[in-house]
Amino acid sequence: MNHDIPPFDDTASEREWLAQERAVRAERLGLDANGDDARVRRYRLIARTLRQQPDETLPDDFASQVAARAGTAPRLSPAADSRAEWALLSTLAGILVLAGGITLVLYGQAWLPAIHAAWPARPSPANPEALRWGLAFAACLGFSWLMGAWQRYARHGNR
Repeated sequence: MNHDIPPFDDTASEREWLAQERAVRAERLGLDANGDDARVRRYRLIARTLRQQPDETLPDDFASQVAARAGTAPRLSPAADSRAEWALLSTLAGILVLAGGITLVLYGQAWLPAIHAAWPARPSPANPEALRWGLAFAACLGFSWLMGAWQRYARHGNR
């Protein structure tokens, strides 16, 4: 069994691969092309072309020329960029508020009573669960604030 030939799903792909390999080998060894079929001759031409050096060479400072062109590309100023971003953000926020208002008008009568019923009651000795959730919320807010303060100190306080 020949281990150089990869497995193929169909015979057409295998024939194509074998023609390419014969063309590359014949071109590398400089064999006569008279006995080759048209497909192998086309692949030999491709192999020969790929082995040749390009006709044109790039200038020695090609990379610096490309970098200079890329550096002179027109860009928006940061102020103009942030104004466009602010305008888009404001427009999207307005659309979101408008869609929320329309949804509230159309469907509010159906789901507002359910939200009111699910809303936790005010904390009291009779309802300690509401107090626990309130304390958990306050603890999360305090922890978030402390982490933010610690990160600001770590970035700017150790200079």
